[in-house]
Amino acid sequence: MSRMKEIQLQPRFKNASHFRNFWEKGNGKQLIDFSGAQVNFNDFEKFSQFYYHTDSAGDEVVKDIYFTRSFKKASEEIEQYIRKGVLVDDDVPESVKALFLQTQKIPDWLDYQLINKGAELCMRSNLDSLISLRDYCLIGGYDYAYLNKPLIATEALKKGAVKRLSETLDFWVNVTRYNALEIHKKGYEFAIKTRLIHSYARLSIKKHYKAWDTEKWGEPINSWDMMATYIGFSLVFMHSLKKLGNTIALEEEKGLFHLWKYVGYLLGIPEQLLPDDKKQATEYFYLWTSVQPSSDEDSVLLAHSLLNESLENPILKYNFQRKNLRYLHICCTWFLLGEEVCERLKIPDVPFKSGFPVTKKFLNFIYNNLVSRKARIEKGNKDQMKVLEDYLKISQHSNFH
Repeated sequence: MSRMKEIQLQPRFKNASHFRNFWEKGNGKQLIDFSGAQVNFNDFEKFSQFYYHTDSAGDEVVKDIYFTRSFKKASEEIEQYIRKGVLVDDDVPESVKALFLQTQKIPDWLDYQLINKGAELCMRSNLDSLISLRDYCLIGGYDYAYLNKPLIATEALKKGAVKRLSETLDFWVNVTRYNALEIHKKGYEFAIKTRLIHSYARLSIKKHYKAWDTEKWGEPINSWDMMATYIGFSLVFMHSLKKLGNTIALEEEKGLFHLWKYVGYLLGIPEQLLPDDKKQATEYFYLWTSVQPSSDEDSVLLAHSLLNESLENPILKYNFQRKNLRYLHICCTWFLLGEEVCERLKIPDVPFKSGFPVTKKFLNFIYNNLVSRKARIEKGNKDQMKVLEDYLKISQHSNFH
């Protein structure tokens, strides 16, 4: 961090048309209207320093454990620590002690009941949750060119979108179930493993990817980019559910932010970067977007790789089914992201593109009024678990397992 102190980061794209259009008439404006945010650059310096800040605790564990033994042995050892916990006087490397004493310490602001309200929203919204994650949060994230650089540096495109999607889904589903984030439970395990995968990727990029431009792109997988990613899972995700006609209770909204605040804490994101509500999240996100240019060639490749995932994915047996699924995702992408972003990402223009999302919105309205909340949570959980199971079957060799 000290080396980077000399770099005075500026909100370099604040006058660019992509930034202004987003915040003055696009989804950014909708986020401001929906959250009551007061956006300005007063806190820019306070946040921008985190562009050059990384999770050093995670990095030290990777150096001590993953870089000194086989990946399989290292993963088994970490799993033991996750399941059994680490005590102050255990005979383990200091780095392991530091990381686990942090993640095992329950912050005094944590409210498990509130987290479960957030989990209920994620389950209750059933396939709308998965549409939102994929066609708004994930593909919308590709429009921020610098945010994608670690994906390009680690050659994520070669791994293919099916694998990338199943890893994201595996993580998301496992952290958004009842009580999943209690110490030693499944969601807690996923958070720790994801944190170490980020550190592993960051150290590998720094070692092997000589073209990394720190001044422009920040440190690889830096704390500020991590904040933006997790605002994607909370604020942007919730905005998408609303666009698809879901109503969200205040308690669920608070719960969703609380859930992702705690996941962020477990992932080693500094606490002052973790928003408590939609107003804060929108204000934090505004500052971050001012250092991101819009789509570049890599963005377009990533977006198309995700769109074509439906064609490559063997879950659906017949070609016509896969083509139809791709068409539905394209319709949702246009509906959720808007024209300007879709044109930049070169999303194909298809006929009747608002038909499916508008119908979905109408059906959600009826369904939400006819079916009890409890029944929707149960059905949503079951349907999401089924989608995850299908994905894991076809991508058996996920990093997480």
